[in-house]
Amino acid sequence: MANDKRSAGRFAKYLWLISALVIMMLAVYLPLPESLLTLDNAQLSAPGRVSIGVMLFCLVLWISEPVPFHITGFLGMILLALFKAGSFPEVIRLGFGNDTLIFFIGVLIISACVTRSGLGQRLSLLVLRLTGNKTHHILLGMLIAGAVISMWLTTLAAAALLVPLALSIAREAGLKKGKSAFGKALFIAVVWGSLLGGPATPAGSGANPLALGFIREMLGIELSFTDWMVYGIPCMLALILPAWGILLLFFKPEIKTLGKSSEDLKRDYLALPPLSRDEKSTLAIFLLTVLLWLTGKPLGRLLGMSIPTSLPAILGGCLFFLPGVSSVTWDEVQKDISWSGILLIGSGISLGMLMYQSGAAQWLATLLLSNIASLSAFSRILAVILIVSALKLGLSSNTVTATVVIPIMIALAGQQGLSPLGLVIPAAMSMNAAYILVTSSPTGVIPYSTGWFSIRDMALPGILMTLAATGLTGLVLYLIGLFTGIY
Repeated sequence: MANDKRSAGRFAKYLWLISALVIMMLAVYLPLPESLLTLDNAQLSAPGRVSIGVMLFCLVLWISEPVPFHITGFLGMILLALFKAGSFPEVIRLGFGNDTLIFFIGVLIISACVTRSGLGQRLSLLVLRLTGNKTHHILLGMLIAGAVISMWLTTLAAAALLVPLALSIAREAGLKKGKSAFGKALFIAVVWGSLLGGPATPAGSGANPLALGFIREMLGIELSFTDWMVYGIPCMLALILPAWGILLLFFKPEIKTLGKSSEDLKRDYLALPPLSRDEKSTLAIFLLTVLLWLTGKPLGRLLGMSIPTSLPAILGGCLFFLPGVSSVTWDEVQKDISWSGILLIGSGISLGMLMYQSGAAQWLATLLLSNIASLSAFSRILAVILIVSALKLGLSSNTVTATVVIPIMIALAGQQGLSPLGLVIPAAMSMNAAYILVTSSPTGVIPYSTGWFSIRDMALPGILMTLAATGLTGLVLYLIGLFTGIY
C-alpha cells in the first residue's frame, strides 16, 4: 500500500512537470495573430514569449510543488538561457548580482541569533506580562506581538517565535486541541499577526526587498527604509483591530481568563534570570541595525556615501561573529537560514527582470489590465489589491508573488501614463495578504502544523479579513498617496 502511494505521488509529480513543459512550449511556439502580438505600442517579441512561457512553467511548478521552490527557480533560469531569452551569464547577473540577496541574508542571520540567544523567548514572556490573563487581551496581544516582531525579523520568524508561547498558553488553560474556540483563535492570531507586520518595513518579508530591487532597477527610484515605512506602518496599524474583531466574531473564547492570574504571569517574567551576554549583544546589534535603517538617508548624506537597506542588514549579521561578541556560532546560525529562500529570491529577480526587459511584462499588462487607467485612483488601488490577494490563493511564496506582479505593474504604469509607485505600492502592501489559505504562505504552515485549527477554520474568517484588508489598505494608501504625490 505504501509503495502504491509513493508510485502515485511520483506519477503526479511527473504529470505536473510534463504539463508545465507543454504549457511553456505552447506559450513560446503557438501561432498567434499579429493583432494579438502587437497591442497598442506593446509588442510581444520572441524573447518576450520565451520569458512568459518560462514564467508559466515556473508558476505551474510553484503551485503544484513537484520540486522545491528554489529548484524551480533555477530550472527557469536554465530554460531562459536554452531558449535564448538571454545568455546564462546575463540571467545570473540580473538576479545574483543584486544586493537584495545580501539584505535578505543579513535579516535571516539576525533573526536566527535572536532565537538562538534566548532573547526571543524572553520577548514572548514579556507579551504575556503585558496582556495579563484575559483571553480577549491575549488575542490582541498576540496580534500586536506578531506584527511588531515580523516587521523587523520577517513573518516566518515571528510565527516561529510565537508558536511556543501559544502552546504554553493552551497548555496552561487546559484547552482541547481542535475543539477550543479560544485555541483556534490563538493560533490563527499567530498567523495573522505575523502577516500583518510583513508589509510594514522592507525587513518584514522576502518580497519587500525584491519589490525595492525592481523599483530601483526598472524605475531608477531609490526608496529608503523609512520611505517604505511611510506606507507600510499605517497599513499594518489599520488592520490590527479589524483582525481582532473578526477572530472574536468567529471564535468567541469559551473561557474569560487563564488559570494563572495576571500577578502570576508578572512573577514568571520577573523570575527570569538577568539578560545573558548573548542576549545583551543580540539586543544591541538589533537596535543598531534598526537605527541605521531609520537614519540611512541623512547619515549617508553626512558621510558622502549611499547607505542602502542591505548595508545595515549585513553589517548587523557580521557583528555577531566578531571575537567576544556572542557565543552563537556560524554552524548554529546557518541551520536556521533559509538558503532555499535566498536561491528563490535570486532566480525570481532574474525571471522578473527578463520579463520586463523583453517587453513581456508590458504586453501582459496591456492584455490583462488595459482599462485600468479609466478607473479613479482609489478604484485602481482596490483593483490592484484584489488581484494580488487572488494570486495569493495559488502562490504560496511572497517572493514568487513579487516576481510575477511587480514587473507587470511597472510596465502597466509606463504604458498607461500612470504613476509607477501608485500601482507598485498597493501591490507590495498586499503580497503578505495570505489570510484565507494556510498554503498561501509558509508563515501559516508552522502554526497550522500544531493541529490546533483546520484549514476551514482559517478560511472562513480569512475571506472576511481579506475583504476588510482590501478596503482599509486601499483607503490608507489613497490618503497617504495624496500627501506623497503618487496619486
